[in-house]
Amino acid sequence: MTEQPAVLPDVDVVIATHDRPQLVREAIAAVLDQTYEGRIRCLVVFDGSTPDESLEVRGDLRSVEVLANRRRRGLAGARNTGILAGAGELVAFCDDDDLWLPDKLERQVALLVTGGPPTCVSGVEIVYQGSRHVRVPAPEALELRNLVRNRVMEAHPSSVVVRRTALLSSIGLVDEDIPGSYGEDFDWMIRAALAGGFHLVTAPLVRVRWGGSQFSRNWATIAAAIDYGLAKHQVFHEDPRALARLLGRKAFALAALHDRRALPCAVRSARASAREPRAYLAALVALRLVSAERLLAAAHRRGRGI
Repeated sequence: MTEQPAVLPDVDVVIATHDRPQLVREAIAAVLDQTYEGRIRCLVVFDGSTPDESLEVRGDLRSVEVLANRRRRGLAGARNTGILAGAGELVAFCDDDDLWLPDKLERQVALLVTGGPPTCVSGVEIVYQGSRHVRVPAPEALELRNLVRNRVMEAHPSSVVVRRTALLSSIGLVDEDIPGSYGEDFDWMIRAALAGGFHLVTAPLVRVRWGGSQFSRNWATIAAAIDYGLAKHQVFHEDPRALARLLGRKAFALAALHDRRALPCAVRSARASAREPRAYLAALVALRLVSAERLLAAAHRRGRGI
């Protein structure tokens, strides 16, 4: 059994939110209900909506502070506002529609205090329209080459706990220049992989309520953000399958928009890797043989995205 330090590190938990009052209350309650015996400071950042000061809680070991996003509007700016307002040795993220299981922090901090990688993630339990799917990544899935090839969604941002020193130096803050903040978590995970990698708790410690994302059908933003990521990260161009996956996602988004560029993009994806299914799904949508909504709903029922 891992010996715990004499003084447990303070943990800042950043929850960015926008007009989801009941969900954010449930997310906060799950954070406050952690079995972790150290101090937890929950920083709730309202992005583009009026902060609800009734959420605030004052206490020595558990507190909730309400902030307005002081940086660029969007999820990335809101997360950075919370990060920079805190001072805890460890920083954790939680989406406003997700729920932490009670022993999440206790198990992850126990790994982080042993040294090694600066970031810890866990598996998740995905809930969508009454269905439940447990997703736990294998350690090798978190290696950079596999992360960019597969976008390991099991390593969800709501499972992240990271040392503040690494977050503010080798990894860096959340990128606020990404169009619409779409995929900001993936971009951050790539940088975390490059900056020492991950501890992993091989258990589902977060309940992800799937399908309510503001991004899942914002097709123009998705396409623009994919272009941004391709320009930013050379690693995507070093692996044909990683490139094919992103081009396939872009083609699907363009097809959903009925954009004539969808089919050429799908062809580029298939040429990069004939094994990329999104290329063929995008072609089906572009040819009006099936709707993007129908395919997306089918993926969500399986606890997946496109």
